[in-house]
Amino acid sequence: MTFKRVRKAVIPVAGFGTRVLPGTKVIPKELLNVVDRPILSYIVAEARDAGIEHFVFVTGRQKGAIEDYFDHQFELEAQLEAKGKTALLDQLLAELPKSGEMSFVRQMQPLGLGHAVNCARDIIGDEPFAVLLPDMVMDAETPALSQAISAYEKVGGNIILVEEVPADETHKYGVVAVEPSDDPLRRMTGMVEKPAKGTAPSNLIVSGRYILQPDIFPLLSQQVPGAGGEIQLTDSMVSLMKTQSFFALRYDGETYDCGDKIGLLKANVALALKRPDLDKAARAALSPYFDR
Repeated sequence: MTFKRVRKAVIPVAGFGTRVLPGTKVIPKELLNVVDRPILSYIVAEARDAGIEHFVFVTGRQKGAIEDYFDHQFELEAQLEAKGKTALLDQLLAELPKSGEMSFVRQMQPLGLGHAVNCARDIIGDEPFAVLLPDMVMDAETPALSQAISAYEKVGGNIILVEEVPADETHKYGVVAVEPSDDPLRRMTGMVEKPAKGTAPSNLIVSGRYILQPDIFPLLSQQVPGAGGEIQLTDSMVSLMKTQSFFALRYDGETYDCGDKIGLLKANVALALKRPDLDKAARAALSPYFDR
């Protein structure tokens, strides 16, 4: 069976980034650096590699720098060209969007992830779409979203990327219930947002990549606030699960929560050590601290 192709992605970037304050007081958390690129650069590259053709950024106040990042900076480009720094110039130009590739919509109030996704409904229209949480850098040989789309092309419906965590940490996350199987792709039977300790249906948590059907939008429009007093995407997915199939894919890769100070530090170290041009220098810089 052939399913309608996933062409569009929603990236909610309106959050305050309170877990990494004060660094995010004037800089959007999505533009904090991991090695030498903003977090958001990794997210967009992953989505482009997966075949995404149109990005819908759901922004908020003081997030204008995100739009500026994906625009020309003529003075900088002219300086790089004049000084013969063509490799750097090519790197900057490669990230610029094609005409019509990006849209920006405003979330007027911080009412939760479900509300943010619903802000993109008119641009998404009547087609399946991806959601990428912009503080989750997912390092994988096959990009995480590509893994999700490959699973979707096999089974259709809705796909949620998941990963295992220790049982005593499940209360921090959205957790899925799945049918018993050793297969990385399993049918979901339920989902709960931040369950009380000892009540989680599994140790599989939502990783920050989704493939969703547009039928989620009417549910989001009617969704009442849930955990944290916010409109939770999880709650509407549970409602949609009554009429549509949901599958959890245990993806192959490593997730770095860059909305967290230690997660951001881990991402910087791990990705610097994986860079052929930086590996040796990074190890030399870090080695004095290994035995402390």
